[in-house]
Amino acid sequence: MARTATLSSKFQISIPKAVRTAQQWEAGQIFAFIPKGTGVLLVPVPDRDALAGIAEGAATDGYRDRSDRL
Repeated sequence: MARTATLSSKFQISIPKAVRTAQQWEAGQIFAFIPKGTGVLLVPVPDRDALAGIAEGAATDGYRDRSDRL
């Protein structure tokens, strides 16, 4: 799904509707920009409530504290 957008004089980009619909992005959603080589990765920042419980059942043994670093 290759779509293009143009950077405006105010440094704004409109995300094509096909992309917004496919990704289920909504107005007001917050995004993180992650530099990747010569490009940028656009990633939606999840709500705090959506993160609750994602590490449930994770193994906590073998955890390294910062005190073991030089």
